[in-house]
Formats: sequence, C-alpha cells, structure tokens
Amino acid sequence: MTGNDIRKKFLDFFASQQHTVVASDSLVPKEDPTVLFTTAGMQQFKRQFLGNIDGYTRAASSQKCLRTDDLDEVGKTNFHHTFFEMLGNFSFGDYFKKDAIAWAWEFLTKELRIPANKLWVSVYKDDAEAEEIWRRDIGIDPKKLVKLGDKSNFWPSNAKESGPNGPCGPCSEIFFDYGVNPDCANKDCNPDCSCGRFSEVWNLVFTQFNRKEGGILEPLPHKNIDTGMGLERLAAVIQGKKNNFETDLFAPILAAIDKEIISEKLTISLTQKRIIADHLRAIVFAIADGVVPSNDGRGYVIKKLIIDITDIVAHAGGKNPLANKIVPAVVEAMREPYPELLSKSKDISGTIKNIETSYLRVRKERIPELKEQVLKTRTLPDGQQSPALGKIMFAYRDTYGLTVSTILSVITEANIPGTVVKDAKTEFNKLMEAQQKQSRASSKMTGDVFTDTGLELNVPKTEFIGHERSRSMSTILKLYIDNQKINEITAGDHVKIILDRTPFYAEAGGQVGDTGFITADQNRIRVTDTQKIDDIFLHFGIVEKGAFKINNQVTAEIDLERRLSVMRHHTATHLLQAALRSVLGTHVQQQGSLVCEDHFRFDFTHHRAITPEEIERIEQDVNIRIVNCDTVTKDILPIEQARKSGALAFFAEKYGKVVRVVSISDYSKEFCGGTHLDSTGQIGMFKIISETAIAQGIRRLEAKTGLWALKYITENNRQLAKISQVLKTPTEKIVERLDTQAKRLKQLEKEVEQFRFEAIKNSLDGILQEAESLDGTMIIGHAFKEATIELLRKVSDLLRQKAKSSVILLGASTEGSAFILLAVTEDLVKKGLKANELIAEIAPLINGSGGGRPELAQAGSKDADKVEGAVQQANKLIKEKIKSCRS
Repeated sequence: MTGNDIRKKFLDFFASQQHTVVASDSLVPKEDPTVLFTTAGMQQFKRQFLGNIDGYTRAASSQKCLRTDDLDEVGKTNFHHTFFEMLGNFSFGDYFKKDAIAWAWEFLTKELRIPANKLWVSVYKDDAEAEEIWRRDIGIDPKKLVKLGDKSNFWPSNAKESGPNGPCGPCSEIFFDYGVNPDCANKDCNPDCSCGRFSEVWNLVFTQFNRKEGGILEPLPHKNIDTGMGLERLAAVIQGKKNNFETDLFAPILAAIDKEIISEKLTISLTQKRIIADHLRAIVFAIADGVVPSNDGRGYVIKKLIIDITDIVAHAGGKNPLANKIVPAVVEAMREPYPELLSKSKDISGTIKNIETSYLRVRKERIPELKEQVLKTRTLPDGQQSPALGKIMFAYRDTYGLTVSTILSVITEANIPGTVVKDAKTEFNKLMEAQQKQSRASSKMTGDVFTDTGLELNVPKTEFIGHERSRSMSTILKLYIDNQKINEITAGDHVKIILDRTPFYAEAGGQVGDTGFITADQNRIRVTDTQKIDDIFLHFGIVEKGAFKINNQVTAEIDLERRLSVMRHHTATHLLQAALRSVLGTHVQQQGSLVCEDHFRFDFTHHRAITPEEIERIEQDVNIRIVNCDTVTKDILPIEQARKSGALAFFAEKYGKVVRVVSISDYSKEFCGGTHLDSTGQIGMFKIISETAIAQGIRRLEAKTGLWALKYITENNRQLAKISQVLKTPTEKIVERLDTQAKRLKQLEKEVEQFRFEAIKNSLDGILQEAESLDGTMIIGHAFKEATIELLRKVSDLLRQKAKSSVILLGASTEGSAFILLAVTEDLVKKGLKANELIAEIAPLINGSGGGRPELAQAGSKDADKVEGAVQQANKLIKEKIKSCRS
C-alpha cells in the first residue's frame, strides 16, 4: 500500500463518518503572525476550536506541516523530518473520546489491517474516562495500556504547570510495536522508552479544558477532538519498514539524489542523502506556497535548508549546484495529492539554484579569508584566543552565512588546540543566543497555537456588505478601550468597535482597511482603520462627539473618495500583473502587495531587473487597457470551477469552498476578495514610479494611478522646467546639454586630479624626509586632504620606487569620505608583514572596514575627520609589527 493509498483511505474513511474533508492549508499560516509555518493539522481550525462554528462540526484533513524543532536529528533517526504530512480528524463540540478512540482503532485494525496485537496505547494518568473506553469498549490487552504523565500525555506538553493559557487537555496515543529491542536495557520497556521498539502512530487529543493564569483548568463548554498521525510514520508501519526514509514517499527522491551524486562523482553518506531528501521536500513545498528564501523570518529558514544541502555537496567536493536538479523528483513523488507543484517546478528549481550558486561563491571568496583570520588567533596571548575565535565564528556565520560545519572544518585544518575551540564554541553560542533573543523580542512569533489577542471576541462573524454599499444601518455588538470590554464610550476615547454588519473593508490581501464615520444622530466616531480577526471586523477610531453604548443602532459610512482611490490602485494591480506576464513571461507570479490610497506596490517573481524599455512597454500596456474602458466583473464561484477557469491565486491567501473571482476582459482573472472598480476607465491613468529588488528572484514595482499619478507627473514636469531654466536649454534638449556638461566636468576633474598629483609629486622628497627608519625599513606615513583613493595608489607606486624596503601608509579625506591605503614591499611580505592583515587592525581607527592583498590593501569610511589621527596611531602599530617580524 503506497503513501497515496494510505492518505486516500484515511480521508475516505472519515468522510464515511460524516466528516467534511478539508484541503491542506498553506505552509504559510494566513492571518496568524504567531508562528512561522503551519506545524499541525489543527492550525487551520483555530476559529472552530475557539467556538466559532462555520457550517460543519466534523473535519478531516491531510495537512502539510513544517517544523524545525528537531532539525539536528533529521536523517540521524528513523522518523524526524522538517516537512511531513499530518493526517487528522477533528470534532468541534460534536463527538468526543468514545467515538474518537473507536474510529481510530477501527481505521488502524480494520481499514489498514494492522494486527491488534502489534498496537499499544497510552492514556493520561488522571484520565479514567479514556482508560475505561480502551478497556471496556475496545478490549485492549491491559498489559499494552500504559498511563503517562503531563510531559507525554497532556497537550500542550506540561501545559498544566508551564502553560500556555488557552485550550488544552489530556491525550491518548497509539503505538506500533516493532518487537523487543535486544539492546534495550529497560526491563519494563513500554511506549515511553526511547529504544526504538515503539513508533508513535496516532495522537488523540481531548481538548476539554481552558487553562487560566495560575494553572487553573476550567472545563470548556464545548469539548473538542484534535488528532494527528504522521503519514510518513504510518507508511513505514504499513510497508514493513522501521525507517520512514525507506518508504515509497522518499524512494524516488533518494534515487534521484544517487543519480546526481554518481554523475558528479561524489561520496555522500546515507545520513546526508536522507538530510538532502528531507530538506528538499520542505524547500519545494515552502517555495511553492510562496516563501522566498531570504535573510529573515520563514525565508531565512528555507534559505538555511538550501545552504545546508549545498554545504554537504561542497564538503564532498562538489563544485556545482545540485539540489535544484532533484526538484523534478520531489514534484513527481508528490504530484498526485499536490498537482499544483507541476506548474511551479521550474520556478522552484530556479530559486534554489540562485541560492546554491550564491553560497558556493561565498564559500570560494570567504573561506580563504576565514583561514587567515583563524591562523591569526594563534599569535594572540593565552586567554584572548578563544574569545577572538568565537567572535570570528559568529561573524562568518552571521555576516557571510557560512555554515557552522564549514567554519569548524577550517578551524580543524588550522590545528587550533581543542581546549581553545571548545571555549570558542561557548563564546559563539553566547553571541548566537543573544542575537536570537533580540530577534524574538522584536518578533510577534510566539509559537503558541492559541495566542491571546487580548480581546474577548465571542460574537458572530461580521456581515460585510462593502462590495455593494458604502453605508449601512448597523448594531454595536462590542466596545473596547485598551482591549478592555466596556459598555459605553464618550468623546475623546480611542476605541475598537464591532458591528453586526459593516461596509468597511478590513485590511486583507494587501489592501488597507477603510476609514470613515460611525454616527447616531449628533454622535460621531471617526474610524481611522479597519482590521479583522477570524472574520470579525474591528473598527478602530476616536469618539469625536457624544457617546455610544452596546446595542446602539448606528450608521456606518466609509470615506468613499478614499475607497475609490484605493480601488483604482487595486484594480490597477490586476492590470499590472497581466501586463507583466505579457511583457516578461508567464513565470511572473505575485509574491505580495500593498494597496493604499496614494500608491501601490507589487512584488513578483522575476530573475533580473526590468529594463527601461520593458517599463515603458508595461506602462503602455496598462494605460491602453485603461483607455479601452474594459468591464471589471466579479463572480462568486465554487473553488474548483474557479481554478479550472484559469484564475490566478495569490499564494498567501487561504480560500474556502466558494471564492470571489475578479475578471477583466479576456486578459485578467484572479481570485480576489478586495474592492474593485466596475471599469478600467475609472482608473484614469497609471504611472510606475520605482523598480527594485527585495530578495533573490523577487522584484518590486511601485506605481500611482488617477489624480495621484497626475500629481506625480506634474511635479516631475515642474522639476524638469526648473532644470531647463537653470541650464538655459529647452526641455527637449536637456539630456544633450547634460551629456555635454558631464563630459566637460569629467575632463576638468582629470585636470584637477593631475594638478594635485603633480603638486604631491613635488612634495615627495619632503614626505620621505619625514619618514622613520627601523632596522633598514622605511615607515612612510602621510595624510592628504582632498585626494581620492586612485590618487593614493599613484603616490604609493612612486614612493615604492624611491624606498625599496618600506611600509607606506597614506590617508586621505574628500567629500566626507575617509580612505587609507597601505602598501608593503615584497621583502617584508616574505617576512610575514602583510598589508591585508594590517589593514584589518587599522580600519577600525576610522570606523571603517577594508581588505586587499598582502602587498596592497585599503580601507574606507564616512569619518573624514579621523584620518590624520588614524595615520599617527597606525604608524605605532606598524613599528610593533616590524619588530615582531624580526624577532
């Protein structure tokens, strides 16, 4: 039985038990800033678990999950993964323990035909109800039922004592017994033993309590069921394997890895192959769900996984990107349940290859530097070596992205003493922990599935009527000040208001929330923003006049002019995406957007900067469609019908069974819940104002429409007219005039530079007379004003001709910048005095950084006033270095 068969059997079984089969959510949780990735099947049902029931009380799913908690264990154990699928069935105040246990047992023993005598179960030590069901209803062998404590059989683990607050409860787990492990020293081996005999197959969580501050457990009014079963572990059991990597879910991926390894003539261990296979599944699905490898957040996690693979290949002697070549095998292995991977395969491969290529280049450039830095620590006094080495490790890990294994391999090659390395690791870990602590402090990521929003939101979903109307008669359901529920608000209060219905659009899909007014007779609230939590709309505002109470009847009216401006920009994003796909290619996919009143930005996949000619074509394409006054239609369709129609979906949005599709003529069709115009002609005009890169393979365009575009163009024309006046040149000839003046200016700069050089040449004898001599070596140091680094190089060449054995240190300041150039003659380099090593110590004197070769190095900064003092201090440092070289 294949993994695909098992997944289908599970969903079909629970469908027959009146469960609604719900498609897997994205790996990027929508409207949930508390977690980086979807880590469990229950995450997409948070709203239902909190008592907000939407149409069904029973659900089943196979959820894509990504966890990094056990990253160091991946490939080394039989069952740890970053990406995995979690099979789960859920009850929202419907059935409870009896049915959950009975169906779990029936599915395993009847549907999958796992021998009952191979299964063990655990229950929470104080859960007599679950224990009784297992004994009486299921008839489990009492010897195969164990009671475990808060760590193993309560969810979240140790929640009673340690939190977090929120829904929680006991759980019961089902284990498969692979047979006695002869190496296990535990005479009473049971499922709580870590010897490998037992594989946890299914966890049944009975969410029956709400934890309050102080560890108080209050019974929930509606008890829930949340179960999770790893597809990979279950496939191993069914297919008679003890290792998940030996199942059909991984076999084609591992075969593709072997093929590429053989082709590249590399030797990679089985553990490393499994790491590559595991990480690639996580990488492929994350990128497919819209995660862009980057230097922060979830993008950093995926970039790190790619780099880890690249590092494995590089350590084995690989010179070329390899991971991207395995992507088709991952897509093929997973195409049956996730057919959407097929259309994204090429883009995913390209994204991975970009990161691989970049990292291989970093290794090539930085490892030689790292070797030099590591070797320098050997010359430091005892007690200073480890801290210095730890800081070097941190710098090359944090700044340049080298992996810890690569850094340690360089240290090992340098024969650094083990005690020094051990203490250096401690220093490195301290620095990493400090950085991570700072990152967590500035992040909203808590990792808690049920995070307290601070608001008591026990109200029905808000009825949104803003697509049809800009004004509504509504009832106030809730009022808050500083997240505290209150009954009445008065003038001057900053408030949050929940209405039963609203025309106010709540921020979503990149479109900002509406503003406007909520009124009742002469009482007025100015609404400054609209947000939503689980489809409950929160109107943020200030009471400008009068007072309001809960259950008051009010008039809610949006700022229509502002809404129309936002709509112009939103509809324009659809025209822009169509134009981008037409001009640049159909690989273009939206990666994010921000739609405001005065402008919008649009992020999309593209591998290079857009040329000015392409910008012109895109602008023309959009403006032609505006002039054509094409009709904008909005339809509500079943999601499958919408997909089959070719409508584009944005990765970060989660869609229900019914979706809103916005279509424009025959060239644009997108899933979109935002507000839109009725005709493209209402946009007026469109102007791109900037084009930038925001990550590898991701570009950003910013644009304006309507009167905002006109204002932007008018201001540009005004500036152009001023330039025309200053240059005393007609507008149409400005470029020609500027080109002429630029050439003249360049010629003048050359002449001035030559004049300065001649003046300095005439002063060289004086500079040489000021030089100091130390054991036959001249130490030449001088600071110039208004000199460039190019001029310093020329002066350095002349001085080296006059002083055969010398160290030449030249400083300069110009236009607010500082430069230092250091030259060392070849005879001194052979004795161990190297310019690139010296410059690393001198650069901080001007608060700068530098680098170079042993014979010639340079540094720069923005602290022009520090040059003279730096040259004087550096002279002293150079003398000490010369003495140490001779000793």
